[in-house]
Amino acid sequence: MIISISTQIRLIIFSLTAGIITGILFDFYRLIRGFKDLNKIITFIEDTLFWVFTAIIVFIFLMYTNYAYMGMYVYILLGIGICLYLKFFSNLLIELHNKFFRALGRLFRVFIYIIIYPFQYLIYSIKRKNKKKYKN
Repeated sequence: MIISISTQIRLIIFSLTAGIITGILFDFYRLIRGFKDLNKIITFIEDTLFWVFTAIIVFIFLMYTNYAYMGMYVYILLGIGICLYLKFFSNLLIELHNKFFRALGRLFRVFIYIIIYPFQYLIYSIKRKNKKKYKN
């Protein structure tokens, strides 16, 4: 089957993009799962579900962009895309994720403090008045 050069370039670009998408999904999976050791059966089930979900996402992406043309070089380019992502962008994404959730945690603590502080002040005032009342 003869494919035009522009179509081949599109296949290469979208295959690399699918690899990068797979790398991003893998990073999110690692962040959600954490780095602690769980039961081997649970880990196996989680890994299997992740790769099935990822395969479906990549297949749908390639179906719309590459017309589901799956030559050997598509798999090679998927692997290259994953390697490029993990080598150059994975640490950046993990760092951004950690900064985002630290900021979100700080914001949550501030909101909780703003909500709880008036009640704490009210309870403190009541206790202080009760102490004065019973001292006399």
